[in-house]
Amino acid sequence: MKNTPGGLPPVIAVGRKAAQPLHWQIYDAYRAAIIGRNLQPGQRVPSSRSLALELGISRIPVLTAYAQLMAEGYFESRVGAGTYVSGSLPEQWMSCEGAGETACRTFPAIKSGALPWTYGSGAFSVGQLAFAHFPFQVWSNLVARHARKVRAGDLNYGDPMGSQDFRETIATYLRTSRAVDCDAGQIMVVSGSQQALDISARVLVEPGNPVWVEEPGYELMREALTLAGCRLIPVPVDGEGLRVAAGIKLCRQARAAFVTPSHQYPLGVTMSAARRLELLDWARKSGAWIVEDDYDSEYRYESMPIASLQGIDRGARVIYIGTFSKTLFPSLRLGYMVIPHVLAARFAAVRRAMDLCPPHLSQAVLTDFMDQGHYARHIRKTRLLYGERRSALVAAIGKEFGGRLEILGGEAGMHLTVALPPGLRDREISERAAAERLWLWPLSSAYMGKAARQGFILGFGSTQAADMPKAVRRLRDVLGSG
Repeated sequence: MKNTPGGLPPVIAVGRKAAQPLHWQIYDAYRAAIIGRNLQPGQRVPSSRSLALELGISRIPVLTAYAQLMAEGYFESRVGAGTYVSGSLPEQWMSCEGAGETACRTFPAIKSGALPWTYGSGAFSVGQLAFAHFPFQVWSNLVARHARKVRAGDLNYGDPMGSQDFRETIATYLRTSRAVDCDAGQIMVVSGSQQALDISARVLVEPGNPVWVEEPGYELMREALTLAGCRLIPVPVDGEGLRVAAGIKLCRQARAAFVTPSHQYPLGVTMSAARRLELLDWARKSGAWIVEDDYDSEYRYESMPIASLQGIDRGARVIYIGTFSKTLFPSLRLGYMVIPHVLAARFAAVRRAMDLCPPHLSQAVLTDFMDQGHYARHIRKTRLLYGERRSALVAAIGKEFGGRLEILGGEAGMHLTVALPPGLRDREISERAAAERLWLWPLSSAYMGKAARQGFILGFGSTQAADMPKAVRRLRDVLGSG
């Protein structure tokens, strides 16, 4: 098809105060123009820079909209020539117009990757570990031994649920350390807790189903649920965890609740026994599911680790998720799920459709690492280490700020949260701090609603205790310059 002259955009009225982000406004305008035949196949569209200038906005939302239109096949790029309306669109128009909205479902943009505090490594970076204290030699020896004794069967596809030996080892560990009621037949090995959340959403809910999420809560959990088409019901969290009564009032018939009861992210509170029983009772009576994300329960500094919610569930309504990313290293990409027996076949079918099975070598190495006691020793060692770093951070905040910063949830995990005094805006400060290589995760980003509390989520896993006072002084200086 010959090129149609063009380059003029459709009429786009972007509203800076509109609820819909700018990139979705641009996307919707182009998509409507293409489907309405106002833009023709092969017609050139303006460059992202030109459109940004025309609309008087940043180039970033234009690039995001163009990327989405490319991904869905509405646009095509021609090397050295620019961006065009796709020439293969007539068939797509027919299928979209005839099938309705669900056939052409769009997905939310993943916005966190462009934010500096999500990938910076250093003081206060969330999710960073004490990598220097990992038992490299032990791990390397195990990897080398398994690499030398590879068998033909190890090279084939495996069970979608994971290696039987590894699942037996995980089940034993969870029963003894987390009071999880499980056997190996309920264990599914996954590529970290994020895949576990994704699979749970695919199995448990249909597009449009309401689900409870914590407010504030884990942003990547919300993204996984949004991609699955769920309708998110933000349920407030207080000092006892998720307010179950508030959730029932907001939406009694929610299909599922996604919670972090042992160490709520990001506020750090532990769900009380009364709330746990209340949540389980709601799930049993309403036929809903509970997804328990137990992401860093191994690290607790002022008491023994809190037993799992799943362990007191007598109605088989809880799906339990854990990960090795926080205890070993994130690039390992290994986690696990404990699934009620009645759901195991459905979860296995979804896992098989996604990527067939988990890799053999990493499972075999970690099985030996755990069975030989290395994992338990590493947990004991790092629990003491992170406890020292956490204490140093709390002491330094008290010294530099007195009572001006309220500390939340410092009893467990590898982060704590501080609440800012009135008048300070956490995102503005975080962006300024990133230029100084100080990685302050804004607390407000964990909220869905507008009434977001201002503060910072401060990781302490990768900062030595001796370096903590200096890091906190830098934090004081950044706040003082605001």
